[in-house]
Amino acid sequence: MMDEVHYLTPQGLKDYMERLNFLRNVRRQEVAERLRLALEEGGELVENAEYEDAKNEQAFVEGEIIRLETILSHAQVIDQQGPKDTIGLGDKVTIQELGTDRSEVYFLVGAAEANPRAGKISHKSPLGRALIDHHIGDRVVVEAPDGEITFEIKSID
Repeated sequence: MMDEVHYLTPQGLKDYMERLNFLRNVRRQEVAERLRLALEEGGELVENAEYEDAKNEQAFVEGEIIRLETILSHAQVIDQQGPKDTIGLGDKVTIQELGTDRSEVYFLVGAAEANPRAGKISHKSPLGRALIDHHIGDRVVVEAPDGEITFEIKSID
């Protein structure tokens, strides 16, 4: 898992780098200041809730820094050049479930950048796997908890 490639869009790479920079240069110092102030309050460290909370936050921040560094060290930026007749990473795809009039638009991204609520689906998700390498007009079948769902691909951008 440590050597797994993390596919990121150019915007995703920028967002991850900004988040890492913020955690390293801002949050780390803020948490260190919280720890210092909690220690100055005195008393038994075992009973110091503020100190305990700050230590937990420090552990979270350091863990997040390590996670982001790992992703960025194995990042491959998605090249969005090339033909748009076949679905690949970085493409925006409009699909329509058969039997409905409503279209859905998804942006196919790497797992690290996936956010289904924002319309960004992973190429490793059931729908993402079904869409990869298909063309406009193709029908794809996705296994869902309630059974199979068939979609028709309307456009690729």
